[in-house]
Amino acid sequence: MADHPRVILSGFADEAAHPTQQAQKSAEQQFAAFAALGLQYYSIRFIDAGSGPKNVMQLSKTEIQKVRALENEYGLNVSSIGSPIGKVKLLDIDDGTKNQYVPFEKYLAQDVHKACELAHALECKLIRGFSFYPPRGDDPRDHLPQAVDQLGQIAEAMHRSDLTFGLEVETNLVGSSGHLLAEIHRQVNHPAMVLVFDAANLVVQGFSADDVLDEFLAMEPGLGWLHIKDYHHPKPVQRGGPVDEDMLANFVPADAGDSAHEQLLREFRRLLPKLDRKLRRRGVPGVFLDLEPHLKGGGQFGGFSGPDGMGVALRALCRVLDYVQIDYHLRDFDDVKAARGF
Repeated sequence: MADHPRVILSGFADEAAHPTQQAQKSAEQQFAAFAALGLQYYSIRFIDAGSGPKNVMQLSKTEIQKVRALENEYGLNVSSIGSPIGKVKLLDIDDGTKNQYVPFEKYLAQDVHKACELAHALECKLIRGFSFYPPRGDDPRDHLPQAVDQLGQIAEAMHRSDLTFGLEVETNLVGSSGHLLAEIHRQVNHPAMVLVFDAANLVVQGFSADDVLDEFLAMEPGLGWLHIKDYHHPKPVQRGGPVDEDMLANFVPADAGDSAHEQLLREFRRLLPKLDRKLRRRGVPGVFLDLEPHLKGGGQFGGFSGPDGMGVALRALCRVLDYVQIDYHLRDFDDVKAARGF
């Protein structure tokens, strides 16, 4: 049988917290669910490491040590820091949103520096981030120069820390489409910046399956990894204008949405060998597919699937990967025996 290109499966572990204790997001719940699903990598975003739930950016040294100890206990490694870097305003303008503004020099020195420290403490090479909020209602293209300048400085800071910055396509940001994100990547032109594709973040804006594929292909030169999330509109949606992310309620598994993940992953399969080599040169263990399914709800800064929803989402992704002939690994009995020292 011919060899198939391989990906590494990962996911946002906070989505797997128990539904009756979602506010808690305990590390034990997250890690137990991921270990049971057979995953060996996770992206860290919100977590309770003993002092209450908080974003990874707020973890203390003691909490980081607790997370590391639990990772060893459950056999897990961090694939990426799911940071909110770049989810702040470009300009200090009251545009009717609740988005925060932080002067960029302060942001670079504090938040970006903190994200780099976290990546080293948690022994991962990837930091997920975003492309800044333009004033609501403005054409994002009008703000490309400032976004490019600031993102270039972030990429350089992460490069000096031997890390890679993944810029995610998402609604309401300067990089709200694949073409806009590709233009940012082209202008920044930095080896430490890659792009993170998320099909649902385009579908919620009214992109069709053909449109989504076109946006994916536009991002191809800068692709680093994928978030796996899909969405199904119960009725037609007109493109254009801001999206109320907290009102989105129709996220679905990757084999049931409007994104046509089958055709997306067929195209991705073609890119995998070259992309795998590129990432390994930067110290990344391979190409990640990061589950972020939001099957029980999602909003501006996170989502929720529960342990059952994560299982449904993982099995749906594996069915599509099997169909398009992309290999992946899940824990088996040999892994369990190795963990027990047999």
